[in-house]
Amino acid sequence: MTKLKDLCHTLRSKNAGPFQITFDAIFRTEEDFRRACASGVFTPANLSKVLRYPGQQIRVVEYAAGKAIKIAVPRRASSGSFDDTDVFGCQQHAPLLDLEIP
Repeated sequence: MTKLKDLCHTLRSKNAGPFQITFDAIFRTEEDFRRACASGVFTPANLSKVLRYPGQQIRVVEYAAGKAIKIAVPRRASSGSFDDTDVFGCQQHAPLLDLEIP
C-alpha cells in the first residue's frame, strides 16, 4: 500500500466560499490518478471516517483532465464566524496525508 501523500504533487484543503471546504488531491501521473480512483478509498462512507463528516454531506468528483480528485464538505462553522477554527480552510487536509491507497 502507498500513502496518498506519496502519489500526489498537491494535497490541500481550502475555502470554497464561506460555507464549504474542498480537498484537492492532484496526482503526479495518470497511472497514480487511475489507481486512486479504482481503489475504492474515495467513497463518502470511507471519507466520512477519515474526515469525521457524515457521509451524506461529502461529495467526491474525479476530474480526469486534471488528474485530480476533489472532495467537498460543508464547513462546521461559517468562515470567519466566532466558532471557526480555520478561516481559510487550509489546515483541514492533514487526515488525508496518510490515507492508504492499495
